[in-house]
Parts: sequence; structure tokens; C-alpha cells
Amino acid sequence: MSTTDFGNPDVIVVGAGNAAACAALAARENGASVIMLEAAPIEDCGGNSRYTAGLMRVVYNGVDDLAQLIPDLTEEEKKTHDFGAYTADNYYDDMGRITQYRSDPDLCEILISRSFETLAWMRKKGVRFQASYGRQSYKIDDKRYKFWGGLAAETWGGGPGLVENEHKACEREGIRIFYETPAIALLTDDDGRVAGVRAKHKGRNVEIRSKAVVLACGGFESNAEMRTRYLGPGWDLAKVRGTRYNTGLGIRMALDVGALSYGHWSGCHAVGWDLNAPPFGDLTVGDSFQKHSYPWGIMVNARGERFVDEGADFRNYTYAKYGRVVLEQPGMFAWQVFDAKIIPVLRDEYRIKRVTKARADTLEELVKKLEGVDTESCLREIKEYNKAVRTDIPFNMAIKDGRCTVGLKINKSNWANTIDTPPFEAYAVTCGVTFSFGGVKISNNAEVEDTAGKAIPGLFAAGELVGGIFYHNYPGGTGLTSGAVFGKIAGASAAAYVKGK
Repeated sequence: MSTTDFGNPDVIVVGAGNAAACAALAARENGASVIMLEAAPIEDCGGNSRYTAGLMRVVYNGVDDLAQLIPDLTEEEKKTHDFGAYTADNYYDDMGRITQYRSDPDLCEILISRSFETLAWMRKKGVRFQASYGRQSYKIDDKRYKFWGGLAAETWGGGPGLVENEHKACEREGIRIFYETPAIALLTDDDGRVAGVRAKHKGRNVEIRSKAVVLACGGFESNAEMRTRYLGPGWDLAKVRGTRYNTGLGIRMALDVGALSYGHWSGCHAVGWDLNAPPFGDLTVGDSFQKHSYPWGIMVNARGERFVDEGADFRNYTYAKYGRVVLEQPGMFAWQVFDAKIIPVLRDEYRIKRVTKARADTLEELVKKLEGVDTESCLREIKEYNKAVRTDIPFNMAIKDGRCTVGLKINKSNWANTIDTPPFEAYAVTCGVTFSFGGVKISNNAEVEDTAGKAIPGLFAAGELVGGIFYHNYPGGTGLTSGAVFGKIAGASAAAYVKGK
């Protein structure tokens, strides 16, 4: 393929996931000609977006707002489900609390204030949304369900459905995607303006000229060397939940032309992931290697000890940091333990065929089946935990119920159930890294800034490679929303820049 086959685009978008597609669609909507460069082959395209479950955290003030995103929502569904509201104030509170108030205030405000309008725009582009019944709502009486944790909407078909619909929208609007074409460097002119990219198209070096570039090709989570360098020792051994193609190249390209590194470079989104999952994500399994019902049970490490408050908060607010905690345990693994009271309500991911599981009719038998665990210590730990549970407090999955333990070294704050009803099951997990938090600094218009705080002419960014939004932890469903919000802004800004040249 010659360079002429790439055309003469105004804007090159590097990446083909959610952030990249939103950038491409916004740039095209604003009059620019656009192409997208995707490192992966077509069957694995879409970055981490394809591997997600599709949840998107969005401001909504009631069910009528949700109905604008989910027009298929029936009157019966509105009556039988308490969707509640998730206000901008709720969103600010969660972002502040979860990131320890380090999130860049300007970027955080943009993320929150533009979340609803961005999802509404995505719907007009052909992305479909549905209510996230299966994982975010619980029955509170015989007829009514309640949503919790600020998540009520997800993309139809999960991550694969999201990518498919966005790519169809790109095709409709004349945006061509070039697969197996990773960008490896930015081209600049004598004035320091970005003027295109150097890439490899199916192994062959090519230079593609453009008037602007949007970087939206993920963080460095799939790069073992960078994980170890920035996240720390042991992170080279972590599993990668998603694509193998997010190797930090976009970040490196930006830094090489003077971009300012920004955000929590030693932090990442990391979850409990099946111990024997493959090194990278597997699209035949998707997100189902995750194991996120831990708030209803307990987790023990190789010493047979609990090591974290499993019920500290709703799963949406703890799952993205507990993967790191698991990685820090001896042997980098843990077992999640449940009894017959909870087994029927475990999330669907516990029922897949490719799962590391132990089952027994007594606790004595169970602990012997927990590979790598100190049997006597574990049995003692479970019995001490059972004695400490406040059984006088009602158990309620739909709220932080205050059903806790008392007197333990690490108490459980909510949803503390005794583990005493056979059969018993346990599931082995390790750390699954989702995306890195460190990246480049962008302006409110998604322009990449240099070390002097000035915009690098012609360079824009969105998605995981933007630093400064997440620190320490992450409210579930915010990643896709952030990618969409800043992708849309980056695309519109790139088109405006092209017109102004």
C-alpha cells in the first residue's frame, strides 16, 4: 500500500475504540475528512472498549432522562424498577471521594457536565443503550427492583456491541479504518506543528500526512516493561483484562514531541480476575473472567487470612482498586469464599466453564481444596469471622446495610454473612489490570499541552492515555464515559483547528 492509499485526511485518529470513534465522528460532523489507524487486526479491533461490559456512568435526574437514552424503556419497566437519580452532585462526590480529591477539577467538571449530552449524541450516531438490569439492580420487595451505585445504563451488546455500532457509524460517514496499522511516531514541521504520523501498515513503514492528529490508542497496561517501571515490581506478572495492543505507544509519541506527562503514573484500574485466565483478554469469554461478587462473601490469601474489607462500599467503588490489593498478597492470588445462602445470587461470571473453583459440603473439606492456602489458618479465620458477624442486622443487597463484623483485625462493614450453610464454593483470583492512569496533559479543548503548558499545535488526545482524571481508584463505568466525552471534544477541536489553519 502506498501513502496515497490513505488519502489526504484533515485528521488522523490513532486508535479505533470508543474514544477514537467518538473523536472521528465528531471531527467528521464538524467538516473534517478523517481516517482511523488501528494497530489490531479487524477481528480484535476496538481496543479495550471491545472487552468491556459496556457500563457508562452518566448524570440523570430521573427515569425520564434515562428514557431519552433508552427509548425502549416501557411503562411497566418504569413502574417495577426504581431507577432513582444520579445527579451531578452525586457524580462530583463520587469522583472526589474515589480519587482522594486529586482528579483534575476542570477535566472532572467537563466529564460530569457533558456526560448526558454526549451519550445522547452517541445514541443519535447509532449507539444503543439498555438498562443494566443484570448487574446493577436488586429486588427490594416482591415486585420492585432498585438500582444502586449510580449505574443504570449500558451499551447494547456490551463492549462488542458498542464498537460494532460505532464502526458502522464511521462507515456511514465515510471514515475509513486501516487495520494492522499502528502509529509509531508523530511527524512535525519546522514550526513544531504536528503534520501526520509515521506508521507501520502490515509491517511496512509508511508516512501519512494530515493537518491534525488525535491520539486515542489506550494506556500502557499491555506493556509489561512499562507496568513494572511505573506501577512497580510484580506488575509484570499481572494479567491484562483487555487488548494486547495498548502498549503505551500513543503516550510515547506525545512525550517525544514535548508533551507534559500528567496524572497518577503509578496507579491503574485493576480487578480480581480468574487465576488461570490467559495473559491477555479473550473475546470468547469477554469480561467474564472478572469475579465481582466478593462483597457478599470473604476473600482469603495464601496465609488463610482475610486481608481487605470486602463490604467497604458498593462493588462499583472498590473493584478497580482491589486487584492491586490481591497482587500484593503472597503468591499474588486470593480465594473468594461463599456459602449456599449466596451462591444462587452470584453474578453470571461465576457460572462460566473456564473458572478456577472449589466446592465442598463442609468447611473442613473446602479449605483443603484451596490450592496454595494454609488449611488450618483458613479454617480458623472463617470460624472467627462467623462469630463476629452481627446477625441481628438485616441483610440487604440493595443498600449499604451496615450488617458488619465486630472485633476482627479487619472488620467487614456491610453485607457480612456467616459462611455456615453447605454447600460451600470458592473461586481463585489474581490481579487483572484494565488500564493505566498516567498519561499526557490536555486542555479543556482536548489539546495536548507541552511542558510549558502550551498547546502542541495540531495534537489532541482522548481516552486512557489522558492523565489527571483518575487517581488511586475509579468509579465503575466512568472510563467509557470519559473516552466518549473527551473523544467528542478532541474531534471537534481538531476539526476547528484544521479550519483555522
